[in-house]
Amino acid sequence: MQGPVRVTLQLGVPMLFHKAICATAALSLAALASVGLARAADLPVKAAKPVKDLPFFLVIDDRITYSYQFRATDPGAFSLKPGGNGFNGNTAKQVYSFTHFDVWGYGTNFFTISALKSDHNDPASPCIGFTTTSTQNSASVNGGNTVCAGATEFYGLFRSTFGGNEIFGTKMFSMGPLHNISFEIGADIEGENTYLAPAKRDVVAGLQFAFDLPYKGYLNVAPLAYKEINHNSFDSCASVFQQPGIPGVTCLTDGNTDFKWTWAVEVNYYMDLGFLPENAQFFAISGRAGWYGPKGDSNAPLTGIMPSKTELNSEPIRLTFDASKAMWGARYTHFVDLWVGWRYWQNKFGLDHNSSVNGICAVNGVSTHTCTEQTVNAGVTVKF
Repeated sequence: MQGPVRVTLQLGVPMLFHKAICATAALSLAALASVGLARAADLPVKAAKPVKDLPFFLVIDDRITYSYQFRATDPGAFSLKPGGNGFNGNTAKQVYSFTHFDVWGYGTNFFTISALKSDHNDPASPCIGFTTTSTQNSASVNGGNTVCAGATEFYGLFRSTFGGNEIFGTKMFSMGPLHNISFEIGADIEGENTYLAPAKRDVVAGLQFAFDLPYKGYLNVAPLAYKEINHNSFDSCASVFQQPGIPGVTCLTDGNTDFKWTWAVEVNYYMDLGFLPENAQFFAISGRAGWYGPKGDSNAPLTGIMPSKTELNSEPIRLTFDASKAMWGARYTHFVDLWVGWRYWQNKFGLDHNSSVNGICAVNGVSTHTCTEQTVNAGVTVKF
């Protein structure tokens, strides 16, 4: 995700108050000194320049991105390695994204929407089968058969901040490297055409602490409250995996999951490598990390089946090359960016990567390597 450029404005409207009697006296004295007994009203008065209204949005930044994740994962989506020696849990994904960032008088808004296309190791529904270690042509309960078409996922994220300095018209929330303290709200939405049929919806709310970094960079740290609801077809009482099932006890009537409120911490940063020689200042580093606390059972509101764990979803480092600035000059800074990064996602979706539950993070005690993701990703971003 491309790191937005933070812009902060202190908005104020100064007002000058003049007593009419003082203004009249001043004009009269000037008139007597220059033109004798001429009346002040006869003197030419220079018209004041009209004050232009500020636009509602002070900054608007829209971008599209194509990226490739070489070794992504999807929990429970795997196939047997040749010879049946272990499991292949890697899923290559192509990602198409649109991002928007804006600054207005009281804060910022950011949202991104992405479409992710998986390879055959993460199959689209209705491809489904039972895991078995007796054949190389096995399939996981989530599909996993390499002859099936890859799944398509849509993911959206929104975050909005309201700056303390802007709301209260002060600088009391700035001190040293601390740039501002803001109220933050946001939401995520996700769906994928696998048998699981996830329908993630979550909300976050809390504070954001914005710090300045060298070379006009920034570091944002946001402690948040987090609430998620989702869907899991495997938990549905109509699922073949839950027959016979007892609604509300061993299965969910409609497969909808409802998790507990928990804590979250989201961090992101961006900094140009301004210490490089001037003729090489085309590079920047950025990154993000999100920690999400245990949210109850992974099959909530059912309990005692698979407790969730703290989830870490991160891209600790991304190196960006400003190709447009290098080719066409500073006027075209960040119009075309080429970048490469490293993603690390532990306990994906809150699933315990050390769990021995069959068919997801492990099969017969052997890890499927699908509940933690470690992959290089690379892409191109175009601003318009």
